[in-house]
Amino acid sequence: MNRKLRAAVAALALMILLPLSAEAAQTLVPVGSLIGIQLQDDTVTVAAFEENAPSAAKAAGLKVGDEILQIDQIPIRCTEDVRAALLASEGAIEMTVRRGSKTDCFRFTPDLGDRGPKLGVYLRQGISGIGTVTYFDPETGTFGTLGHGVNEAKGCLLAMKRGFAHQAQLTSVVKGTCGEPGQLKGTADAADIFGTVLKNTPQGVFGTTPHGWDGQAIPVAQFEDVHTGSATIRSTVTGSGPQDYSVEILKIYPQNQSQHRNFLLKVTDPELLDLTGGIVQGMSGSPIIQDGKLVGAVTHVLVNDPTRGYGIFIENMLDAAG
Repeated sequence: MNRKLRAAVAALALMILLPLSAEAAQTLVPVGSLIGIQLQDDTVTVAAFEENAPSAAKAAGLKVGDEILQIDQIPIRCTEDVRAALLASEGAIEMTVRRGSKTDCFRFTPDLGDRGPKLGVYLRQGISGIGTVTYFDPETGTFGTLGHGVNEAKGCLLAMKRGFAHQAQLTSVVKGTCGEPGQLKGTADAADIFGTVLKNTPQGVFGTTPHGWDGQAIPVAQFEDVHTGSATIRSTVTGSGPQDYSVEILKIYPQNQSQHRNFLLKVTDPELLDLTGGIVQGMSGSPIIQDGKLVGAVTHVLVNDPTRGYGIFIENMLDAAG
């Protein structure tokens, strides 16, 4: 190969490699703020009974956790269907519910409220809860959270029809102990939609928002960048907002293992241990930072040792986000 041809080949190789280098240098904002997630499917479930109020439904045998299938032969797929069925009823109604693997029917006359017939219960459409935002991409307005999927009552991944994100505020912390996982408790205003959830996957929940979160974007780590040793997690466990806490990555598992349990970590930060006992429910999605790079997110806690838990590689989350 002559000198001119070698130079041309080298230039072409450089041109091909440049875009790949730009992709490898992707940056994201590690967030660590709490978020309320509401994932809706075509199920309506009894979440609770109204306190200090009569309930003919409860007296007839309805229980928390019952999935309402139909009222007077009217299929129930959303809370609006329940309201419409009650307004169309005349006196007693027949309600069919799924309880576990069985189907039951109840016949009763609904209580009367200011707006007509009512069940005297709080209904849940799909699943809602609190998690921690892993990352935000200011370029696209996309975000990722949890680092694992949201399952329905039977343990399968929830096949959501629509989803919404809401800003959440921390109200209290239940400290974790051996055998008893702790919990971050918070509130979120369902009427105030902060973003739209687009995907519920085994590697996390993903969506878009026109609002976003402030913060310094940092490089995204590749699989080979992650190593055992010191790191930090960013979480909201006080009213002061997201803070960084020290952890240690103890073990890294082969990439072909479970895609949301890629490495084992241990909380070493004295302040976090004092506040939460380690990793608690609600911290899922907390970004993990090592060597100035976003390497992953907290996903699970070890029930018998709340100071330890699992993390997922950020690349697995981004692959799932699409």
